[in-house]
Amino acid sequence: PAEETPAENGNLGTAILDATCAPSYIRYPQDFSLLNEAREKLEGMIDWFYKRYDFDKKPRTYRRIAHKDYLELAKCKKRTDSKIRATVRKMLSYVKRDLGYLEDYMSEGYAMTDRKMINTYLVILTLYEQQKYMWDNRVHSVEHRIVSLSQPWIRPIVRGKVKAPTEFGAKFEVILDEHGYARMTRVSFEAFNESEKFQEALIQYHERTGRWPKRVLVDQIYRTRANIAFCKEHGIRISGPKLGRRPKDEKQQQSDKKNAYKDNTDRIGVERFFSLGKRCNGMGLITTRLEETSITVIALSILVTNLFRHMDAIIFFIFYLTNETDEPERY
Repeated sequence: PAEETPAENGNLGTAILDATCAPSYIRYPQDFSLLNEAREKLEGMIDWFYKRYDFDKKPRTYRRIAHKDYLELAKCKKRTDSKIRATVRKMLSYVKRDLGYLEDYMSEGYAMTDRKMINTYLVILTLYEQQKYMWDNRVHSVEHRIVSLSQPWIRPIVRGKVKAPTEFGAKFEVILDEHGYARMTRVSFEAFNESEKFQEALIQYHERTGRWPKRVLVDQIYRTRANIAFCKEHGIRISGPKLGRRPKDEKQQQSDKKNAYKDNTDRIGVERFFSLGKRCNGMGLITTRLEETSITVIALSILVTNLFRHMDAIIFFIFYLTNETDEPERY
């Protein structure tokens, strides 16, 4: 963008805020599939107890019948609501039986020694409670819903897009300066409202640069009364229509339309940044399996996208100088 002159109050530059989701590489969560995976893990725990403590008799788990019940729905092309509900009820009964066996073992003094197995057992307990609640109340949503046993911190993020209405991964927010460089201001695996941390993001921008931006370009969700008042207090022009009636002056109306058009075109920069990061720099699909490493991959993707923006300018500058200085016969 062209160089901007500072405003009367000393504000300079443009800040663009937006949030997106970095989907994780997990299987699409289905209730009967998650319960079947939990059943298989519980059966493996029961086998571990049987071998570790040398029990005389292994409890009956009906694993062949349970696997057959799962395949009847998994291979079915037309899954009706009644079939899905019946299969979920069966899976819940299998999981409940296996959990009862493990509780009996631990009540008798036998314990799990593997930390990973303990974590999996606790996740399955929470999953069973959530699935039982949804089945009893005939609902499909619950607070802090588990969608992956291997990565229980992942939550469904409702995006409302045509291609992917719901994504499963971390939601993060970035702020772009007037040069197109981004910084991550917030990241969470839980869905959050972007407008809640708007003022905090601008305060961090002021602490980092020593000035407030001249204008800030945001979505409609950021335009709350509190955020608009905060921008007005610090002399920041926030994108979007002004509150109240339209001005009667035609010149003012034309100026507002011009500013609105320019804001919309300039805000494309953050969408371009997300597109480049997801297509080329690993932000489109997070394949790491730990919570910390997933957040690290997102941060590195933002860093690499910023670096490539700088590298593109250097490569263009070198190519321009080469064409200007070298002899034409070489081309």
